[in-house]
Amino acid sequence: MLALRLARGAHPLVQLRRLMVAAASAGTGFLLLCTLTYAMEHPGAGSALRLAWCLAPIAATVYFAVAVARTDPGTRPRAGLSSVGLGPGRLMLLAAISTAVACLLGSMLALLFFLHLRGDLSGLPFDGAAAGLLAADKPLPLAAALTLLALVPILASLASALVLRPLPAKTGTGAEPEQDPEGPTPAPGGLPWGVALLAAGLAVETYASRSLHGSGAGSGLPMPGGLAGSPAGVLAGWALTAFGLALAGPGLTHLCGRLLQAVRPGAVRLLAGRVLQQEARRIGRPLGVVCAVASGAYASVVLYAGPRPDVGPLTTLGALLVAGCAVLTLATAAVEARQARSHTTAALLRLGAPATMLRGSAALRAGALASVFGPLTWLVAELAAVPLVG
Repeated sequence: MLALRLARGAHPLVQLRRLMVAAASAGTGFLLLCTLTYAMEHPGAGSALRLAWCLAPIAATVYFAVAVARTDPGTRPRAGLSSVGLGPGRLMLLAAISTAVACLLGSMLALLFFLHLRGDLSGLPFDGAAAGLLAADKPLPLAAALTLLALVPILASLASALVLRPLPAKTGTGAEPEQDPEGPTPAPGGLPWGVALLAAGLAVETYASRSLHGSGAGSGLPMPGGLAGSPAGVLAGWALTAFGLALAGPGLTHLCGRLLQAVRPGAVRLLAGRVLQQEARRIGRPLGVVCAVASGAYASVVLYAGPRPDVGPLTTLGALLVAGCAVLTLATAAVEARQARSHTTAALLRLGAPATMLRGSAALRAGALASVFGPLTWLVAELAAVPLVG
């Protein structure tokens, strides 16, 4: 009940973020239900493979839900809350419940829309518009449908509780402690591993593609939407490449901050560099995920540009879910970073720092990130697309 009261009294922007989580959960739930109906009409290994293709939208939705939970002001520790029984542990539970409620709302909407397109519900426009595609002639296994719809709420609430758990060495939210830009912060340690995974993914993708073309046959994995015959090795290399970019994101962001401060920096460059170094762990990984999604989207465009089948609606929905959740997660992380440095910004303004300096620092940060991550994304996309069209 307390979680519902906090959710009802939240700021409209917070409510909007929760609604976006519900929308992402609804889209993922609809994909899972469509996969279930495909399994009803085509029992066999192909159904399990189609379910595996839903892992990417599930992961993107859970990732976005966790980012929204981290920025929820209703679950942030404040003075006096522990005295009324709202300590860090209780706030973590409230965040998990709020995340589960938002995802459950999306799952319910997905089920209603799915039943409406099947023709099981009447009284609305487009009743049974997709009855032939959604196996309307067969009874829907309710237990299986509810199990699939419960995946996103359960995973999102557990992930939120894990990320926001109180730790002795950190703040009560489990996030990075707030810091003033007084000195450089240690560099994240994931850059070497990220580069190694990126190189390994490209190597695996290239080797698998050459083996496929050399033998003239390969183990194809059918993709929803009409594309078939994608070798498993190429897809595994693609996944390694994406994971490597996400892992290297914080290190690259920290490197951008160091480059901004090189060669006798002024006040604006020094401030921009220090802020990037402090926010490297917070915005670096979402930025790496966005770069991975962008490179994958480019490779997909190159792949579908040839004599291939048209992209189906479910493939389009899945791609939009992954891309949308990645971009929204980055935007949410940027909001979280702005909230974390709000005290520093206020202190600088009290000391007489002009607002133009703060805007110039923000522009420098954006330009530095674009100058590093933009060419990197293009290079990875080009290298990842070569085996697919070879």
